[in-house]
Amino acid sequence: CSRKRAFQIAKSFLPILEWLPNYRVKEWLVSDIISGLSTGLVATLQGLAYALLVAVPVGYGLYSAFFPILTYFFLGTSRHISVGPFPVVSLMVGSVVLSMAPDENFLIEGSNATGTNGTGTLIDTESRDAQRVLIASTLTFLVGILQVIFGVLQIGFIVRYLADPLVGGFTTAAAFQVLVSQLKIVLNVSTKNYNGVLSIIYTLVETFERIGTTNIADLIAGLLTIFVCMVVKEINDRFKHKIPIPIPIEVIVTIVATGISYAADLEKNYNAGIVKSIPRGFLPPEPPNISLFSQMIAASFSIAIVAYAIAVSVGKVYATKYDYAIDGNQEFIAFGLSNIFSGAFSCFVATTALSRTAVQESTGGKTQVAGIISAGIVLISIVALGKLLEPLQKSVLAAVVIANLKGMFMQVFDVPRLWRQNKVDAMIWVFTCIASIILGLDLGLLAGLLFGLLTVVLRVQFPSWGGFGNIPGTDIYKKVKDYKNVIEPEGVKILKFSSPIFYANIDGLKSSLKSTVGFDAVKVYNKRLKALRKIQKLIKKGKLKATKNGIISEPGINNEAFETDEEPEDNQDLEVPTKEVEIQVDWNSELPVKVNIPKVPIHSLILDFGAVTFLDIVAVRSIKTIIKEFERIDVRVYFASYQDNLISQLERSAFFDDTVRKDIFFLTVHDAVLYIRNQMTYSDNQDPIFEKISLMQESKEPIEFTEASRPDDELDVQEE
Repeated sequence: CSRKRAFQIAKSFLPILEWLPNYRVKEWLVSDIISGLSTGLVATLQGLAYALLVAVPVGYGLYSAFFPILTYFFLGTSRHISVGPFPVVSLMVGSVVLSMAPDENFLIEGSNATGTNGTGTLIDTESRDAQRVLIASTLTFLVGILQVIFGVLQIGFIVRYLADPLVGGFTTAAAFQVLVSQLKIVLNVSTKNYNGVLSIIYTLVETFERIGTTNIADLIAGLLTIFVCMVVKEINDRFKHKIPIPIPIEVIVTIVATGISYAADLEKNYNAGIVKSIPRGFLPPEPPNISLFSQMIAASFSIAIVAYAIAVSVGKVYATKYDYAIDGNQEFIAFGLSNIFSGAFSCFVATTALSRTAVQESTGGKTQVAGIISAGIVLISIVALGKLLEPLQKSVLAAVVIANLKGMFMQVFDVPRLWRQNKVDAMIWVFTCIASIILGLDLGLLAGLLFGLLTVVLRVQFPSWGGFGNIPGTDIYKKVKDYKNVIEPEGVKILKFSSPIFYANIDGLKSSLKSTVGFDAVKVYNKRLKALRKIQKLIKKGKLKATKNGIISEPGINNEAFETDEEPEDNQDLEVPTKEVEIQVDWNSELPVKVNIPKVPIHSLILDFGAVTFLDIVAVRSIKTIIKEFERIDVRVYFASYQDNLISQLERSAFFDDTVRKDIFFLTVHDAVLYIRNQMTYSDNQDPIFEKISLMQESKEPIEFTEASRPDDELDVQEE
């Protein structure tokens, strides 16, 4: 608990203490000022435009472009992202706002209405807008609380479950939702506010049903804005190396459109929809309506994760480019406190916008000083310039939003490339996109996340496996199906199972074992017991004779044992009392009883566990059962290439006993094969009398016979 340690903790919570003392005023200040001016102008316009997505008066978009920057300046770890509204998150907030405060809740009778929804019904828009602002700010406050909790609990890793294909499909669907929601503003067509499943389809259908009421002035202004913005943005992209500062086309178009609207008085002459009123100055802070938390907790969770994921993914791109690191958990805290702070000032949820961040970086922004200067530009707009933008058509703002969606729509061209590279990732992209369009953004994100996790589970549940063989002259083992010159060791089967083994895929391991060895160990054992039972009956009747070396039929006796195997398979009462009849059977030779017993052409089985990272208790018990099933049909089971943690797992699970010992585990497959070969060589040459006779024949000299010593626990042939 030293002074230095306390300062390090303070720097981790307030990253500004880390970078501000090292700020290079002469090198960076001019660049940050230029970047801040450009970004501030874009942020002002985007704040106004994205307020339309949240379904609140456009002036509140300026607050949302200003307040979050103030706290992030002190708490954020990214030097380049521009904090503020983002269309996807704004639309998610807007869906909550519209579901909790629809127009139907504010219908009034008489002529005191301040607005109409286009269907002739009068609406108290003042009360409606006040309620929607309260809901948006309360949701922002709740999202901030959740993000702070996530940051304190150090669960920034949660964003890793939002894979790139999932995010791509989700943002593309969100772009489509944004397009539909802004289309009715460009056309100046009033529709009902749909929410939930298929809401986007209903909105689209009603928009085209009412397309006859389109306002031509708004349509022309919107189409011209979209065309000009997209052309100039393309020029900015094509010639970004030659143009020192990107052309701020949104600002230029807005100024021109405002001038035209004011000069031609489009509202009065053509009934165009204009901004009308932008409040000057700031509203006093208001506490959130805590009673609404229960209605928005589910949506706030998904918004908190999506807003964080977008900000961190953009931040990491620029952090990698400029060789510094961002702290994921600190970003959670930074955005959480920013949203709590801005929620008190009637703002909606903040994250970062790709286009705005690109402007801040491309115009030379080095640190968050550029961000604080951009906030200053927004501040000037709030205090002084708001009145000048009142004649601006809403269709122009909607067109600015649509023009900024180009990058998200271009992600559609990633699908063919994804399909060629990884079909599962392409399926995740398409499924998430379709689900988000049909179910809505919150349920669509959840469905995409579950689908992505399901693909992982299925890939683990049905992993790749195969029988392996040796490349001659090497200690390398490869899959038999994939290589021509691979040879399987005689009497040995090698199976590699490329997955952790747990309760969900243990059946897959068993089926892959049967396919590799070519028989079912349990059925072989049951068939052998059935044959032994018949042989025992025939020996008792005197129709067969059991000898030390095998079973023979008595000459001259009609062998009635050759009967069809028509008895039903019965796994019960198969135990043969071996003390009554001691017999030795070569199960791979022709038997005197006609029982269809599968041949067992192997004496050893090696399980390559090189790709097995963990085992659960079900897997441990099943593997122990597999060992016993193969042992009782005289097939030894060995394990190779295991990871060290598996041994400790097996020890904790009481896997080892007198039957299953650690000497069946080998570091490599080749070690196991060499051990098996040595064992087989030893078993072939273990008859000492045969060795003595061979030596006598070779040397022609008498050799003294000695009785072979036998371990106490080893049985002779008759006893066995």
